[in-house]
Amino acid sequence: MSETSPSHPPHDPAFLGVGESCTGRRWLARPYDERTAQALAQRHNLPDLIARSLSARGITLDEASGFLDPKLRDLLPDPSRFRDMDKAVARFIDAVTRGDSIAVFGDYDVDGATSAALLLRFGRALGVEIRLYVPDRLREGYGPNADAMRRLAGEGVRLVICVDCGATAHEPLAAARDAGLDVIVLDHHASEPVLPPAVAVVNPNRIDEDGTYGYLAAVGVTYLFVVAANRALRAAGFYGAGRAEPDLMQWLDIVALGTICDVVKLNGLNRGLVAQGLKVAARRGNAGIAALATVAGARVIDAYAAGFLLGPRVNAGGRVGEASLGAKLLSCDDAPVAAALAQHLHELNAERREIEAQVLREAEALTMTENLPLAFVASENWHPGVIGIVASRLKDKFRHPAIVIAVDGDVGKGSGRSVGTIDLGAQIIAARQAGLLINGGGHKMAAGLTVARDKIDALRDFLAERIGRQMAAEPLAPVLALDGLVAGAAATVDFVRRIEMLGPFGTGNAEPRYALADCVIVRADVVGEKHVSVIFTQGGARLRGIAFRAMDSELGQALLTQKRLHLAGHLRRDEWQGVERVQMHIADAAVAG
Repeated sequence: MSETSPSHPPHDPAFLGVGESCTGRRWLARPYDERTAQALAQRHNLPDLIARSLSARGITLDEASGFLDPKLRDLLPDPSRFRDMDKAVARFIDAVTRGDSIAVFGDYDVDGATSAALLLRFGRALGVEIRLYVPDRLREGYGPNADAMRRLAGEGVRLVICVDCGATAHEPLAAARDAGLDVIVLDHHASEPVLPPAVAVVNPNRIDEDGTYGYLAAVGVTYLFVVAANRALRAAGFYGAGRAEPDLMQWLDIVALGTICDVVKLNGLNRGLVAQGLKVAARRGNAGIAALATVAGARVIDAYAAGFLLGPRVNAGGRVGEASLGAKLLSCDDAPVAAALAQHLHELNAERREIEAQVLREAEALTMTENLPLAFVASENWHPGVIGIVASRLKDKFRHPAIVIAVDGDVGKGSGRSVGTIDLGAQIIAARQAGLLINGGGHKMAAGLTVARDKIDALRDFLAERIGRQMAAEPLAPVLALDGLVAGAAATVDFVRRIEMLGPFGTGNAEPRYALADCVIVRADVVGEKHVSVIFTQGGARLRGIAFRAMDSELGQALLTQKRLHLAGHLRRDEWQGVERVQMHIADAAVAG
């Protein structure tokens, strides 16, 4: 059940009677099977609430062991099942053995940076220095471009591997072919019936794939390519005589970071990649990830830290700095160099946040003047490096799909985020096929585009009509899904550790969210950057909570002014002066009584 879901039947009872919360949402209990929950609790010695949360995620008794302790060896498919994988591997090995110059062409987000870093590390382990090329967001835009391909060819490159981009780059890859370049595409974005000209296009979202692994991030696809290439090199006798075979498990921390930050579903193979990758990350063997965790203040590298602390800093290079910084950091083995890169990204991230805040204020104001089924805003005054984040914020605030466009001269660069069942990537591809875009693509929940200034209005009308028609047929209602009611005395560190057994959390495996009823707010303060921190009691137990960036919202004002509230949110461990305690990350509240 998503934050914005199809309307529920009138007989669906509101949880704790909350039909409209402080954030305007109806609270609903996640449905679960009582008999399955009881069996799960008994077999795996789980508290009833945890077992219900497991059942609510569709986990059966037979699946529970694998879910609670995912083994990558049980989940990793034969990479050769993907179309063009063997072709891609053959050309790569040919390049390695012949000494062809190889370049990796990456995207500037975390998925692209991790994909590129993975190939750089693999190449280094093989004794091959792969060149890194990440396009400048301002000058070159998203994905491969013809000028860059010609430049690489002119500098002696013979093989280009496009990661997290290239699935629909017909003209740039045609230019690469004409310049004498061979191109391999490792991507996951929505594809079209006709593929771009390349030696190989490995993409689980190709139309001629069965869709089983369509949820993979690009870094997951890249990891499977590395597995396949390593296997082929072993079979060819490449290793030995002083050349050691690399341990591919050591790079799963990079894979986990890219998978989490690309907000793809954390089920199936992704769950195994992330679960094992976070274990690797905890050892801090990657100098770049370790340095990034230090500057971000991440004591523990878990899914939350990866998504909300490390990821934004990796992204910062592509948004307001040098696009290749993220991949350089994640492929760096020199601790002092990594520390300097991480500090630079940390500073760029602070700059990005200031720019983002200004753009967000203006974008919200423009959105409120429109009456559309999506937030669609454009301006000449916006930095294109923050439009994706702003689109995500607008999506969260207005609970509609959002498109944000930064216009420069005759061209606008746009980024979009979606909600519910609306496939934004498909809508953007349809707009490109209708002649409304210079370039564009993406996946269900996120998309990017380039549009001529004189077609922005037509694009807005095109998307509004198509998305409006879908939303009229399947109305979206804001809801908050809850896994149950917790008593204050039961919200212990041990209980939170049991919750963590269900992780890693993300899209497709939502972190359990619980309610505490009739809480008395003892103290409420504004801390940090407009966060609201509270101390409250429930049933005699004293707990702490925090609502991030909430001061100016209805939620924040309720926490600051009301004395008795039902609270809903995530229960997490927090360490203070060496002592672990429970803190609620408050997502919503409703007046009690």
